[in-house]
Amino acid sequence: MKVQRDGRSFTVEVTADGEGLVSHAGTALLTQVAGKCGLTKALSRELAAMRERRAGHDPGRVVRDLAVMLADGGEALADLGAIREQAPLFGEVASDSTAYRAIERIAADPELLDGLRAARKQAREHAWELGLAPERVTIDLDATLLGSHSEKEGAAGNFKGGFGFHPMLAYFDETSEAAAGMLRAGNAGANTAADQIAVAEAALEQVPAERVEGIDVLLRVDSAGAVHELIEWAHEGGIRFSVGFDLTEAVREAIEALPEGAWRPALNQDGTERENGEVAEITDRLDLERWPEGSRVIVRRERPHPGAQLSFTDADGHRFQAILTDQADTDIAAIERRHRARAHAEDQIAADKDTGLAKLPFRGFAMNAVWLELVLVAHDLLAWTKALLLSGELARSRPKRLRQRLLHVGARLAFSGRRARLRLQAGWPWATELVAAFARLKDLPAAAG
Repeated sequence: MKVQRDGRSFTVEVTADGEGLVSHAGTALLTQVAGKCGLTKALSRELAAMRERRAGHDPGRVVRDLAVMLADGGEALADLGAIREQAPLFGEVASDSTAYRAIERIAADPELLDGLRAARKQAREHAWELGLAPERVTIDLDATLLGSHSEKEGAAGNFKGGFGFHPMLAYFDETSEAAAGMLRAGNAGANTAADQIAVAEAALEQVPAERVEGIDVLLRVDSAGAVHELIEWAHEGGIRFSVGFDLTEAVREAIEALPEGAWRPALNQDGTERENGEVAEITDRLDLERWPEGSRVIVRRERPHPGAQLSFTDADGHRFQAILTDQADTDIAAIERRHRARAHAEDQIAADKDTGLAKLPFRGFAMNAVWLELVLVAHDLLAWTKALLLSGELARSRPKRLRQRLLHVGARLAFSGRRARLRLQAGWPWATELVAAFARLKDLPAAAG
């Protein structure tokens, strides 16, 4: 093996006789965030019925370690080995077979699965108390396709010609947390109202109880959300909605009849005017009697980027999009900008696919549904770590970048008397940020109980 130093080439002798060295040192942050937010204790309480003997593994700790493994980039139970072999950092980690039995037990008992969700809600309460609590809650609802290369239970053909699953997911936009998820067969519809409502209700259940009554809630969905049952559910529950609206013939005619003076500049996410994009309201030009009182339709037009292929819904060189909403804001550009931020959900789904969701590892549907819940726990651990402990670019990093820069860093763990010191490589570009994150973590008040 050859290495370079100061312009000189060295031949390296590789041996396996180092002591006190650990890898994935930054991943210890996730374990300790789970402790500070009360997730570990909450899981132990809610899953206590699974513990068969006092000397056995704590089921809550097993689930916590599975979530940490997924957040660390693991894709299967065998990846627990990456943290199991580093007991000084992560403590005693269950074997793959013990972890399998824990998932199997939760899959067989709906009350245990509810307990897992309740534990995540309890930890969220403390995370919000530490400063994550938003002024309003925006629930982004979206479905995604997961491929399967074997005949797993529930896998089916999908509308794109693939084979696998079609889960429905929900996220809290303001905090970038995972709200809820439902594993579904590949042939499930993207606009199945019963599933949309079930996931939206599960997302609302994750809002801390003391905040749910007084906080404004907005439900955002793409065009799959323009379903009467879902909109009526939101309206009756006092939840504002913002959903994609089909460009029907009536909508196109209303757009074409608009005078040029009806259009006003659209806004970028930072509030500045977009160079390419205008918005207008066509509510008074449509029959919206079938939709809840206060419903409005706002449209955006923009010039397609060079090389883009026009579709039959494009007119006069413009591409159009419409949204249906009941927000009373008089600034239609602000409403349209708020809806466009729904694209954040696609980023969250991509992050979850990089955090264990892309490859459901089990043959049984119920066990894969538990795996989905573990992915949501891992998602929240990453979200809390970034929001509470990191700043700047690292606080906005996707999981892959966070792992490369912080979580997977190596270090030397040195013991002296009753003290231990984790020594990071001084020249590592993000060593200072990792040290600061551990310092912030130490100063955070732990959850009660």
